[in-house]
Amino acid sequence: MANPLYDALFGQHAGANTPFLHLPDGTTVSHGAFINRAAQLAATIKACGLQPGDRVALQIDKSVDALALYAACVQGGFVFLPLNPAYMPAEVDYFVSNSGAKLLICDPAKAATLTSVAQQAGAALETLDTQGGGTLASRAATMPEEFETVDRDGEDLAAFLYTSGTTGRSKGAMMTQTNLLSNGQTLKNLWRFTRDDVLLHALPIFHTHGLFVATNVMLLSGGSMFFLPKLDVDQLISLMPRATAMMGVPTFYTRLLDHPGFTKAVTENMRLFISGSAPLLAETHKAFEALTGHRILERYGMTETNMNTSNPYDGPRRAGTVGLPLPDVELKVTDLETGADLPQGEIGMIEVRGPNVFKGYWKMPEKTAAELRENGFLITGDLGLIDDQGYVQIIGRGKDLIISGGYNIYPKELEVILDEMPGVLESAVIGLPHGDLGEAPFAVLARAADKEPDVAAIQIALSSQLARFKCPRKIVVVDALPRNTMGKVQKNILRETYSDTFNA
Repeated sequence: MANPLYDALFGQHAGANTPFLHLPDGTTVSHGAFINRAAQLAATIKACGLQPGDRVALQIDKSVDALALYAACVQGGFVFLPLNPAYMPAEVDYFVSNSGAKLLICDPAKAATLTSVAQQAGAALETLDTQGGGTLASRAATMPEEFETVDRDGEDLAAFLYTSGTTGRSKGAMMTQTNLLSNGQTLKNLWRFTRDDVLLHALPIFHTHGLFVATNVMLLSGGSMFFLPKLDVDQLISLMPRATAMMGVPTFYTRLLDHPGFTKAVTENMRLFISGSAPLLAETHKAFEALTGHRILERYGMTETNMNTSNPYDGPRRAGTVGLPLPDVELKVTDLETGADLPQGEIGMIEVRGPNVFKGYWKMPEKTAAELRENGFLITGDLGLIDDQGYVQIIGRGKDLIISGGYNIYPKELEVILDEMPGVLESAVIGLPHGDLGEAPFAVLARAADKEPDVAAIQIALSSQLARFKCPRKIVVVDALPRNTMGKVQKNILRETYSDTFNA
């Protein structure tokens, strides 16, 4: 037996002097040096008393060692559990105790507050900072640069990723070796990545986008990455002439467009811009193409599956869609009530099946059974349709569906119209409790920099384009919509903020 994920991502690069990570200080880490560091970390984790299958939780900032811990866990057969550095101790407590992690790795500055968390969960605590300091780094420095890779198979767990938890407690999505490897291989081939590619990597690595999409694709292709700690537009622009591709969230592209130093000349060496994690406005698509000549490739995925669809590398990349199902992914749209397949063009629940679909939720068999059908299809929670050209359009989350007076209202339908109104940068439509209707539509508009939205005029315009029951009962204007770290609008926060609007 072997370790398919380690062999494909990391093992193939053992001893190689080819560049892997280009760092902000101008130094470069080779593939071989990275593999050696991962071996030291794997040995250190084992020395902490962990066995294959044990969970390793880490709440540390992005660094070479943070990424090498991913490789170390795969090599040692440990389950990798990255946590957002912004989480508070009470949140970390839940993740560590729920996962049963045997080791918690944190920044030295957080050790004092997280020691009790680790102790209560029965986990060891080690520290690591971005400069190679901390107890884990000190222990790793004494370890050999070789480690005997632990045998695993495709069904063995490789990672846990906890969902954002906007509807209750976060759920631990269990990802197998096959889930991660199959998706990485598909994307590498679909997006034409080779060893000649240089990726601009400014995404976090506690999330599937920066970790299992960007990193896995580059490891499989043998290319290199500009490994940046966070989004810095000046840095992206300065490095772009030496890169060939970028993966980002919509915020990356809007901020580039707002920067006076971002020009067509800057992008001349680039072959591909990819966007995901949140919907990209059609306006951003058009503005980016007009300025650079590049059409952004948008795709669709989720924590439980990694990627499901992608606009084509060759062929039309259509704004407002997330493209076609991946070659090894089955996608269908079903009736919300019956689960029956719906015909092309009708809005319903998106369901997917393929080797990328996770194994289930940790310690939540009822939740797993409710969302993962016996036939292998995952109920994604996303509403959408398949258009007449086979492209998938995301209409919104199922929980965002508004049922007002017995009528279904899809927020996306309103948002598309609102986003085109003068003075509106972007919009979010939510359903709020209403004594008579059950729910009523409510719109939040983020104002554009150059013009204030005319709410009365917008209401009149909406009434001429939409049935009366769809029109927002109230519209408010704000400076910006609330977003999470991956750029998704947090409608749950809007619902909480304005919950009493119609019942006050």
